[in-house]
Amino acid sequence: MNQTRDRFLITLAVIALLYVGKAIFIPLCYSLLLAMVLYPMVSGLEKRGLSRALSITAALLVVIVLFSGIVVLLMWQLHAFLNQLPALREGSSGIVTHLVDRIQQTIDGIPRSGVARWEALLAVLPEGLGGFFLKAMDSVFGMFFNLFLIPILTALLLYDRRRYVLVLSVFAGSSLRPLLPDILHRSVHNFAAFVVGTAKVYIIVGVLNSLGLAILGVDNAILFGMLSALMTIIPYVGIMISSLLPMSVVWIATGNAWYPLGVVAVYAAVQYLEANLIFPKVVGHQLHVNTMASIVIVLAGALLWGVSGMILLLPFMAILKTVSSDVPSMRGIDLLLGDEDPDPPGSSVPDKSG
Repeated sequence: MNQTRDRFLITLAVIALLYVGKAIFIPLCYSLLLAMVLYPMVSGLEKRGLSRALSITAALLVVIVLFSGIVVLLMWQLHAFLNQLPALREGSSGIVTHLVDRIQQTIDGIPRSGVARWEALLAVLPEGLGGFFLKAMDSVFGMFFNLFLIPILTALLLYDRRRYVLVLSVFAGSSLRPLLPDILHRSVHNFAAFVVGTAKVYIIVGVLNSLGLAILGVDNAILFGMLSALMTIIPYVGIMISSLLPMSVVWIATGNAWYPLGVVAVYAAVQYLEANLIFPKVVGHQLHVNTMASIVIVLAGALLWGVSGMILLLPFMAILKTVSSDVPSMRGIDLLLGDEDPDPPGSSVPDKSG
């Protein structure tokens, strides 16, 4: 009884620490996952004769170039979307017209430079939204700081990785220590292969979404198609949220309810292809976390760290699932998170649920 109570209190303390220290743990977790993804590439470059520092630099440059290309593409499409606001106004009515007018007035009325820019921007906000705006700006600055910090932490984790493996072996204990090298090897390589394959899937899905929306005649199809693909990082919820924007825009632009239904049909068809053809062919294997556990983990991540928690918690739970499958004392976690049938046909365990 005391042992159960102690474990419960330790779990609560860890959760409280993660919540209070999220400013530290969020960039650290992103860096750890990125280091796991880049490790096979870094290790391969080192085996070809490059120094560790050059190997890490080359791997990070690949990530930065790919990330920058996606950002530039989305910003280009976003600029085109903002330029179409007047046209959307002409095709809208009522509250939509007022909303589009307000956005257009805000953009046109902001001075181009100086303190007057911020004064004008705060002046057009309704009363009480100034503080919200400042919090949003603080979040934006925090995001840019993390974009600067994460590559540095990733490089340090990769450069001094043997030290951290040694630390893990010290804390692992005598029963787990012999299994640690194999667990780490499988966890890192499987997760890296999964993330690289998933990135390819996002690109393919984004292209298919964009083609489908373009065939429907939706303006800025690349923006909406790629955004929907990126939003699938958040399981189940992301695709539903990201589909609302193109549905709304095409309905305002055309006034025809069949076009939003066409957007739904495009997304549904692409999602079907992704789940049944693209993902199995490109990735080849999954993280083997069941649907119920995935949903709960995503919701818990949202409560703990917001959007970052929705993105980060699931891969870490998948890694925990990989570890628990090799450790007999963690059999309960393996059953709770896993997608394998715990009572397959022919099992000697009777089913007493009925």
